[in-house]
Amino acid sequence: MKNQFLLLIALAFTISTANSQDKKICVTIDDLPVVTYGINNIKFQQELTENLIRTFDKFEIPAIGYVNESKLYKDGHLDSARVNLLIEWVKNGYELGNHTYSHPDYNDTPDSQYFDDILKGQQIIQPLMDKYGMELRYFRHPFLHAGENSEKFDALNEFLNANQYEVAPVTIDNDDYIFAKAYHNAYVEKDKSLMKKIGKEYVEYMEQKLHFFEQRSNDVFGRNIIHSLLIHASFLNAEYLDELAAMYKKNGYTFVSQEEALRDEAYSTHISFYTEYGLSWIFRWGISMGLANKDLRNGDIEVPGFVMEVFNR
Repeated sequence: MKNQFLLLIALAFTISTANSQDKKICVTIDDLPVVTYGINNIKFQQELTENLIRTFDKFEIPAIGYVNESKLYKDGHLDSARVNLLIEWVKNGYELGNHTYSHPDYNDTPDSQYFDDILKGQQIIQPLMDKYGMELRYFRHPFLHAGENSEKFDALNEFLNANQYEVAPVTIDNDDYIFAKAYHNAYVEKDKSLMKKIGKEYVEYMEQKLHFFEQRSNDVFGRNIIHSLLIHASFLNAEYLDELAAMYKKNGYTFVSQEEALRDEAYSTHISFYTEYGLSWIFRWGISMGLANKDLRNGDIEVPGFVMEVFNR
């Protein structure tokens, strides 16, 4: 009896350890080179970029940044200082992806115009990636709008396939941009106490989001898949990415590349649900498999009221 009890304990420990080791997450950063909210001081932008990269190095995060090339121009001319922000990414070994040139909304943009914007969005990063021995492979939809009906969805995917792009889905979607704008507003107001309060609340919110999507992954696939996290290249994330990374590690996660995340067979799940909204792919996959939208969305995590109040100032 004692031996059976010890065997059960050993088995439980083995399963627990295996589950912990299997927890993986890909960190993706949108709207490169930076989200400025009107702060155009290049030194500020350089420090923001350096802080992100410092955290990637510290926590061994093989992050990927999705670029809007329109942000590389100043007064209609290519700004070398802004291009240098992207050079910092690639020279430190971090991959870039295409997030379109001007961040258009596919819901209200004609296909041909949208496709042209994708091609325009690779004019700088394609040769930059080539120079540093990297391949431009991945595309991220602005607003996560992937096609509100089957015709638009299929047309975009056919275009991307023809141009050697692979879609980079998001599983852990969140409202980090609301926290980021609130943090910026507190920064402009020189309210350091409020900035700290927003930052602390942000990390707690992101942990709650993690647990929510872990549960939804189990609901859809019966397991916790490799997750893809979307956050933005904001001042908030530059200052709190250390805390975020530590939180994911505390929850048993290791960090993986975009390529490794997409190897998870969950990402090849057929989608037959189309929407005008920017949803997590876990919702898209689950609804396509016959689960109810309302059940999947039930219990989603809301942004705290005080953060919304500061965001709206």
